[in-house]
Amino acid sequence: MMSYLFPPTEVFGIPLAGETATYPVRRIFCVGRNYVAHAVEMGGEVDREAPWYFTKSVAHAVMSGAELPYPSGTANYHHEMELAFALGADVFEATEAEAAEAIYAYGCALDMTRRDRQQDGKDNRRPWSLGKDVEGSAVFAEMTRAKDFGALAAQRIALGVNGDRRQDGRLSDMVWSPVEIVMHLSKFYHLGPGDVVMTGTPSGVGPVVAGDEIIGTIDGLAPVKLALMVTKS
Repeated sequence: MMSYLFPPTEVFGIPLAGETATYPVRRIFCVGRNYVAHAVEMGGEVDREAPWYFTKSVAHAVMSGAELPYPSGTANYHHEMELAFALGADVFEATEAEAAEAIYAYGCALDMTRRDRQQDGKDNRRPWSLGKDVEGSAVFAEMTRAKDFGALAAQRIALGVNGDRRQDGRLSDMVWSPVEIVMHLSKFYHLGPGDVVMTGTPSGVGPVVAGDEIIGTIDGLAPVKLALMVTKS
């Protein structure tokens, strides 16, 4: 048997509606600026030539209902409500049909962001890791199998903080659909089971503070919830 100097990290799994087994996550890809209005509020524009990406560490993923401290190293921590999807088949340079078949499940997710650290990266032409790849910054709700959820259309995607609506859009507002994302991303990676993609956020992102309760919803999916504790880490 293989021996380790210390116990290896446990596998992070996302529950699936109607299933007893969880979906084990190996990689998290995130799509940037996939809603026009959000790109504008961030002072940029959508790249209509192709989607673009950043990643989050699986070690930084948590499940809906988590209670976490306000993160260190920031004075401007933002919420971003997103649709996430999980793959269930191996794909590389996928056709449209292969990409559609590979999407196994959908779910609500939060991309929590140290906005000031992200801006540092933009201003200095450096990576965004300190802004985006933050402990506890990828929050996932229970997922629903794609065949049970049905076709993506104008389902509402929204987020509230302490009961006040902050974000409100439609999945049809996405510039790049999940199928198009898989087709493009699979040109650069051998994708497969365990890969989760967060598809970007609508406009209305903004800061949260210690003590806030965040709830994100998408029609037909389990909501995602996060509470920021008053005590800092």
